[in-house]
Amino acid sequence: MRRPSSLVVRTTALCLAVAGVMALVAGAISVRLVTTSSREITQQTLADQADVIAAQLAQTRLLAGRLNEILEGQDVAVVRRGAAGGLAGTDEAAVVAARRAGLSRVTAERPLHGSARVDGEMLLVEGRAVEGRIAIALVGKVAFAEGTGRRLIRNVVFALGVGLLAAAAAGWLLAGRLSGPLRRTAAVASAMSHGRRDLRVPPEGPRELVEVGESINALANALAYSEARQREFLLSVSHELRTPLTAVTGFAESLADGVVTGDEVPEVGQVIGQEAGRLNRLVSDLLDLARLGSDDYRLDIVDVDLTDLLAESVQVWHARCAAAGVVFSVEAADHPVPVRTDPRRLRQVVDGLAENALRVTPAGAPIVLALRYAPGAAVLEVRDGGPGLSEEDYRRAFERGVLHARYEGVRPVGTGIGLALVHGLVTRMGGMIDAGRAPEGGARFTVSLPLTPHGHDATQPLATP
Repeated sequence: MRRPSSLVVRTTALCLAVAGVMALVAGAISVRLVTTSSREITQQTLADQADVIAAQLAQTRLLAGRLNEILEGQDVAVVRRGAAGGLAGTDEAAVVAARRAGLSRVTAERPLHGSARVDGEMLLVEGRAVEGRIAIALVGKVAFAEGTGRRLIRNVVFALGVGLLAAAAAGWLLAGRLSGPLRRTAAVASAMSHGRRDLRVPPEGPRELVEVGESINALANALAYSEARQREFLLSVSHELRTPLTAVTGFAESLADGVVTGDEVPEVGQVIGQEAGRLNRLVSDLLDLARLGSDDYRLDIVDVDLTDLLAESVQVWHARCAAAGVVFSVEAADHPVPVRTDPRRLRQVVDGLAENALRVTPAGAPIVLALRYAPGAAVLEVRDGGPGLSEEDYRRAFERGVLHARYEGVRPVGTGIGLALVHGLVTRMGGMIDAGRAPEGGARFTVSLPLTPHGHDATQPLATP
């Protein structure tokens, strides 16, 4: 694969091309201007000479030979029109030019100012009437012909060479000014790709390059922050995995070594099963969270009645809350609430939010599952009477590991992935979720899902059992 040329080469080549085109255009315009000016001057000179000679011929009747002798040194030919209308002259090309320019039509009232091309050469013609049918024409070449043209071409070529040299120098300097900061930016980006996060691009060069450097620095800061968050998250997950693994390993060794025997065996087996289930749930949550961002993550979207789904959840969480001494209540509609969603994933969302609420709610405090309408949407709420969160924590509640890191050792906390998983699931199902303060004093998590077409009117009242 051909390696692309550098910025220095491209900028220099572009400056050379621009300078060359400008010099050629200027040269062409100069040649045109000089040619036009030279022709006008020559024509005017011939016209003045023709006026003078015609006047002298009319007064003194100079002989044609004497007239030719006078003008010969000026490279001007004389053509005479006789009384019979014929044209005569010593220069055949001049006679042809006079005829083509219209000497035969010259009168005292209509002099001739013209030109004609003969054998590829442009000749200027000035004709004047002398007496009766007699007339003369002076025929000359454009004074630009040789020396002036060569000098002009030499000057254009010289200007072109000087312009190209100046353009090359300017392009080289400009490219160096641009490529230096770009190389340093590329070096920082390359170091970042190899894991360095402590390098930053110095703000230098034109404004656009400074903006590129600032963007690279912002990316480096974001990567450093993200990686620090990932390390904290992995540490917390590792801790959560180690706890049940330690219990499973310890009890398994006790069984293998015969330390646990008799009536203790069923109890130890139950503990091992519980810890294994805890491990399984944690690993499943991690896998779901990892797969959420992929295109092949499967959702089985069907028509779902949220009233039925909530009733199934109530049976489970009523019993679990009763076992923990927590007051459980439901606020639900007494009619179908139709949405299109994945019922298994939505049940996973409800269970995740309820488990999070039960973890922090003390005995005697309430947990509420609620179903209500908003304009065009069905709303599921999980509210608790626990300690709640700060306003900042509500805004960051769905970021992985944030609440775990904030409250570990202060209150019961989970693995740090449950709320992040819930947020991802709701988003993939086309809904929205937010967190805020509940009227019961703790936290409120609200899931909004769009109603199916022709769904329930949002103004219809809900029944609260």
